[in-house]
Amino acid sequence: MGPRHKVKKDGSEGWDEYAPFYDWENARTLGRRDVPFWRRVAGGANGHVLELGCGTGRVSLPLAKAGVELVGIDRSAAMLDRLRSRAGLAGFGKARGRAGGHRPGAAARRMLTLARGDIRALPFAPRAFAMVIAPYGILQSLLRDRDLAATLDSVARVLRRSGVFGIDLVPDVPHWREYRNRVQLRGRASGGAHLTLIESVRQDPRRHLTTFEQRYVERRGDRVAEHRFELTFRTLSVRQMTNRLERAGFAVEAVLGDYRGRPWDERADVWIMMARRR
Repeated sequence: MGPRHKVKKDGSEGWDEYAPFYDWENARTLGRRDVPFWRRVAGGANGHVLELGCGTGRVSLPLAKAGVELVGIDRSAAMLDRLRSRAGLAGFGKARGRAGGHRPGAAARRMLTLARGDIRALPFAPRAFAMVIAPYGILQSLLRDRDLAATLDSVARVLRRSGVFGIDLVPDVPHWREYRNRVQLRGRASGGAHLTLIESVRQDPRRHLTTFEQRYVERRGDRVAEHRFELTFRTLSVRQMTNRLERAGFAVEAVLGDYRGRPWDERADVWIMMARRR
C-alpha cells in the first residue's frame, strides 16, 4: 500500500449524514428562538432574500410562509431533500427557476426557490437580491480564510448596492471543553425510534477550529444502528469578521448581542452582524 494522504476538510463534510438528526437535535437546543428575528429582518427587504445554508428549512420555511420571497441554497442534497419533504414539495413538479433550483407549489404562501450549490460561488445573477442572510453560524463552516473571502465576495456580487447582509455567529463554540464520548441527548424521534447522541469535542486553537464527533445510536425495538460523522467549525472574533466584511465591500452598521436587538458585548450569547453593501 502507498502512503496515506490526509484530506483537508473544507467544512462541507458530515452534513449529509447529519440531515436525519438535525431537526430532532435543534428542537432540543436552539429551537426556533432566532426565527422571529430573521422574520422581522427579512420582512423589511424590498425584494428577494437569499438564505445561505438553508438546510432543512428551519428558518426558510417560516419566512416563506410569512410572505418573504426567499431563495434558499445549501450544498447538502440530503438537507434539501428533507426541506422539500417538510414543505410538501415531493409531489410537485420540479420546475427550473432562474436560480437553477426548484419552486414549490401552493404549500408556501409566497414563492420559495431552493438551489443546491456552493456559497463560495453563488450561482445567481449579479445584484439579484435585496438581502442575504446567514443564520446560525453557517459562515463558521468555512474552515479556511480563502473560503470565507470567496463567500463574502460572492455575496457582494449577488447583493444589490445598499443591500443588507445579516450574519449570525455562535461565539461559544471555541470555549467548549474537550471531552470524549459524552451522552448529550436522549429521546424519542418520529417513527417510534429512540435516539441517543454521544458526542466528543476537540479543539485546534491555532487554527480557530472546533470539531464535534457525533455518534447517534438509533434503537427501534431490538434493532440498533449507529451513525457517525464529524462537523467542524471555525470561529473568528467580531473584529476579524468586520475586517473581512470591509475588505469585501461591506460596511458593518450594527453588531447585536441577542435576537431582541440588544447591543453586543463580549459576553453575548450570539453575535449578530448587520452589514450594508457599499
